[in-house]
Amino acid sequence: MKLQGLFFVAIGIVSSSQLSAGGIMGPTLPSVGNDVVQTVSFQATAPTTPLTDLVILNQSDVAPIKVASDGGLKRWLRGFKKRAAEAGIDQRVLETALAGIRYDTDIIERDRNQSEFTKTIWDYLKTAVSDTRISNGKAALAKHQKTLSAIERKYGVDKEVVVAIWGLESAYGSFRGSNGVIQSLATLAYDGRRGAFFEEQLIAALKIIQNGDTTPANMTGSWAGAMGHTQFIPTSFLEYAVDFTGDGKRDIWSDDPTDALASTAAYLKKFGWKTGQPWGVEVSIPNGFDYTLANRAITKRPSDWANLGVKGVNGAVSNHGPAAVLLPAGADGAAFLIFDNFSVIEKYNTADAYVIGVGHLSDRLQGAPAIKSGWPTWDRALTFVERQEMQRRLTAQGFDTEGVDGLIGPKTINAVRAFQLSKSLRPDGYASLGLLKKLR
Repeated sequence: MKLQGLFFVAIGIVSSSQLSAGGIMGPTLPSVGNDVVQTVSFQATAPTTPLTDLVILNQSDVAPIKVASDGGLKRWLRGFKKRAAEAGIDQRVLETALAGIRYDTDIIERDRNQSEFTKTIWDYLKTAVSDTRISNGKAALAKHQKTLSAIERKYGVDKEVVVAIWGLESAYGSFRGSNGVIQSLATLAYDGRRGAFFEEQLIAALKIIQNGDTTPANMTGSWAGAMGHTQFIPTSFLEYAVDFTGDGKRDIWSDDPTDALASTAAYLKKFGWKTGQPWGVEVSIPNGFDYTLANRAITKRPSDWANLGVKGVNGAVSNHGPAAVLLPAGADGAAFLIFDNFSVIEKYNTADAYVIGVGHLSDRLQGAPAIKSGWPTWDRALTFVERQEMQRRLTAQGFDTEGVDGLIGPKTINAVRAFQLSKSLRPDGYASLGLLKKLR
């Protein structure tokens, strides 16, 4: 899930993210089964082995860092304990939870050396919605049918959507993370790159322990502090997690996924999930379509889109409310009408690939067919450096992206579309390698 512009590593395709590692409501990434998928901007990155990726420094580089940093961390902890006490953390909790905490060089390596192996959406979806993930998801639905149905009744969120998030975040609980969350967060808070953010998470984690939901030893998760079956970060846990079992604890770490699944449904409900509304529907785009209409800011009823030739590939699209046309791979790829629930899933992770992965997996778990349209498989994903280059070149040529951050967001998409219009190209707003070559 997202938070403050970061993505956290979800451990289930395992999900890992470009900027951090975490899950619900934090820098999270698309997860997918026995691999970890990273998400960069709006693109999914290549899978790596869970919890073992991104180790780049040589061992000879690590030892001196550790020696130099352990003392610094201890000094930092003295000041932190005062701030935590002011935030309401008991002295007993501080002493118990922070006992033996050390500077974890592995965490810093992962934080500073996250790979830039970008992956196209079609390759990402092959993993996110693989036959294995579908079959395992159906098995999870059957195994937890009673619990999931009760959660669905209470929160109004489709059980298949909850299970799809579970599948992408931790491969249905198979990869929940084994790092000590307190040590990881203390290291990242002290390290300073995003110190304030991780200190906030550390204080929240200590509050969770103080509340009695879990113990320091049992509080494990991703290297960036995302926890449990659906990878909550501590601040999100405090605000949204629920005790669905009624045992007095919000236990998302247990082998029993009940509280985690209910917490995920509660989170989606909190952000406006509309019962009975799909996340999106695959559609076909007619010849001569005005691609400037493929804009998240332009919404119409499905019947109005149908009058423009935008029709469901599996039949007429029911009137589920206003919908926008989404072209995640441009005019040459699959197209979707997306509804308000698409934006709700984005609260978990803003990457289009992740939202489509969750949505399509949930559809497949209900027996829907695979995406029918083709993808521009001759293309490849732009690297971070190439995305920055595109932004610089667009701005230099009069199509202001309002910043060079390597993230393909609405401002860059609008700039791409304006450039395409100026060159009499299809204005689909897709930041492709071919378009970058035209800019050069």
